[in-house]
Amino acid sequence: MSSSDARSNAPAYLGLGSVLAVALCTLWLALVGHLDLYINPRYSVFTIVLAAVAVPASIAGLVVIARGHGHTHGDDADEHEYEPDHDHGRRRPGRGRAVRLALGGAAAIVTVGVTVSMLVLPPTTLSARTAQQRSVDSATLSNATGSDAAVSLLGSEGVDTSQYGVKDWAALIRQTTDTTALVGKQVRLSGFVVPGQDGSFTLTRFVISCCAVDAQPVGLGVVTDAGDRPDAVPDEGQWVTVTGALAANPDQSADARIVIKAAKVTEIAQPKDPYEY
Repeated sequence: MSSSDARSNAPAYLGLGSVLAVALCTLWLALVGHLDLYINPRYSVFTIVLAAVAVPASIAGLVVIARGHGHTHGDDADEHEYEPDHDHGRRRPGRGRAVRLALGGAAAIVTVGVTVSMLVLPPTTLSARTAQQRSVDSATLSNATGSDAAVSLLGSEGVDTSQYGVKDWAALIRQTTDTTALVGKQVRLSGFVVPGQDGSFTLTRFVISCCAVDAQPVGLGVVTDAGDRPDAVPDEGQWVTVTGALAANPDQSADARIVIKAAKVTEIAQPKDPYEY
C-alpha cells in the first residue's frame, strides 16, 4: 500500500482503532469487576456482548484495510489534496488535508491516552464534591431516581421497609404530602458524608439510571447530638452507616421536612458497589 493509500485510510484506521480500544477496555472492566462503576448493572450483559462482538469485527476491518481492499480512488483523491507550489515547482499538501491529518493525529493521541488511563489508573467513584455541585440537598427528585414501582406509603404497619435504601426514603419523603406518618420510623442506611452545619450532614448516594454520566445524588439529612461539637461529624466523603429514627427537621426553613435523628454513626469502608439504581 502506498503512502497516499495509508494517508487516505487514516480516518478508517483511527475509527476502527478507537472502537477496538473502547471494546477492550470494556471487557477488561467487566473482567476485573469494575464495569458497574460506569454503567447500570442491568445493561452489563448487553454491553459485554457488544464489546465481545466489536473486538473481532474491528480487527477484521483493520486487516481488510491493511490489505488494500478498503481503498477506493485514493490516487484521484490525492490529486485534489495538493496545491501547486509555484516558488519551488512542486506540489505541496493542501490546507484541508493538513488540517485533517492534524486532527487525526490529535484524536489518535487522545484515544491512546484514554485507553492507557483506563487500564493503568484505578477506577474512582463520584465524590462528595460532585454531589454538592449537583445539588444533593435539592427538594426535587426526578422519576429516574424513584423505585421501579411507586414506593409504598407507610400508613400501614405491614409495609416492609427493611430493604429501603437512601434513594427509596428520599423519594418517599419528597412524594408524601403528609410526613407525620414517617416520624419515628427506624432506619439503618449507608452512604457517604456531605457536611452540613451544627453537627448535621447529608447521608448521600449516587443513583445511576444508565451510566455514571447521568448519576444523580440523593440524600437524607442527618442530625446528631454533636451540635456543639462539629468535629464529631465524619469527614467529607467518609462512608458511614447511620442508625436512628426519622424525625421532623428541627430547621423549619429547610426544604427537607424529615431528617434522620442518628442514634449511632459508624464509619465504614466504601462498599464494592457504591451506587444505587
